[in-house]
Amino acid sequence: MGQTIGRWIRGAALLPVALTVGVLAYAQEDDLSARLAALEESVNGSASAYVDNSYLFLIGGIIVMLMAAGFCMLEAGLVRSKNAAMQSTKNVALYSIAGLMFWVVGYNMAYPAETVLNGLLGTTPGPWSGGDLSVQSEAGYAPASDWFFQMVFVATAASIVSGTVAERVKLWPFLIFTAVLTAFIYPIVVSWEWGAGYLDTVWGFSDFAGSTLVHSVGGWAALVGAIVIGPRAGKYFGKQINPMPGSNIPLAALGTFILWFGWFGFNGASQLAAGTAADINSVAQIFANTNMAAVGGVLAAMITTAVMYKGKVDATMVFNGAIGGLVSITAEPLMPSMGQAVLIGGVGGVLVVLSVPLLDKFKIDDVVGAIPAHLVCGIWGTMIVAATNSGATYLGQFVGVALTGVFVVAASAVVWLLLKFTIGVRCSLEAEEMGLDKAEIGLEAYPEFARG
Repeated sequence: MGQTIGRWIRGAALLPVALTVGVLAYAQEDDLSARLAALEESVNGSASAYVDNSYLFLIGGIIVMLMAAGFCMLEAGLVRSKNAAMQSTKNVALYSIAGLMFWVVGYNMAYPAETVLNGLLGTTPGPWSGGDLSVQSEAGYAPASDWFFQMVFVATAASIVSGTVAERVKLWPFLIFTAVLTAFIYPIVVSWEWGAGYLDTVWGFSDFAGSTLVHSVGGWAALVGAIVIGPRAGKYFGKQINPMPGSNIPLAALGTFILWFGWFGFNGASQLAAGTAADINSVAQIFANTNMAAVGGVLAAMITTAVMYKGKVDATMVFNGAIGGLVSITAEPLMPSMGQAVLIGGVGGVLVVLSVPLLDKFKIDDVVGAIPAHLVCGIWGTMIVAATNSGATYLGQFVGVALTGVFVVAASAVVWLLLKFTIGVRCSLEAEEMGLDKAEIGLEAYPEFARG
């Protein structure tokens, strides 16, 4: 009896301890469950953002890739019918060359692991090796999605050159220049800003989606090419300008709309993230501003041509007004209000109309008006960034514009002149008069019309 009572007393004494241990164990289990739930939520959230970011790159890249078709249609419509097949071939070929060269050397030059000369030159050689397919990249997106998105940008720069030097440049020298542009010239400039190089670290230069890095690079290269190659035969007689209308204005209009559509991927996906509400809100605002800048460019170009040409509205100026407005907003499509976007694009449209006769005055033959739309408006769009983005300065923007111009002009001049004095860049007068469809391609774009 005494032993039984003793056991009850010891059990009662240990009861608080047992209860305490049980409560602590339950609390630890509950805490562990909470921590596991939080960890799972964090992992799932990270995975969701990873997928969203990657899809932004991939879908944006697909849309930008369609711009290659836009440039092709615009150029084929603005050249004479005897050169339309040549322009179509050049655009398909240059896109292919751009993709190859950007993989072989361009990407690692644009986004180098190491740089020299205070960030002026990357030192990462060789082809882009791809990413590990078995792990989630620390960058927050699939590595190949970024490569693909960046690759379609370089093709845009090459397309700008194609339109300017149309109707008199030989096919193979042009493609050789394209290879150098996409492998070295463009990637080096990109590395200065998007690759965290000299302009980014020293001058705080800001170019959101490439008014300078893409469009001005193509514009400067096109300008040098037009000067080295010279104007088309019969374009200028002393002070007289002989218009050479395009063969298919509706086709050029289709190209303009395709480019307009492509710009939503060009600017929108340059947000580089879509995994948060703030990011997707920014992408949406960029879409809206991009559209309104094109609207401003079109209307401003229409009004300006009507004033300058006694009520007549030039369709080609209207098309390039849209492109000029789009280029103008590309350097900063997020920060401006929608009204400011219309104004920025509108100034671009006016600049396009005013620049075309200025080029003719200097006898610089730009077949499709790419230099006014991409170079002039690229400079304007880059400089006006400081008005809406407090992180940019006018001095920093000017340094970026000037350094890009000096480098691209010098590098392009070397390549164009080497080609000119070795294999030649310009077709013969006979080939030019015949048309490059027959002379270079051997296939006419519109054989029925030619035979009629």
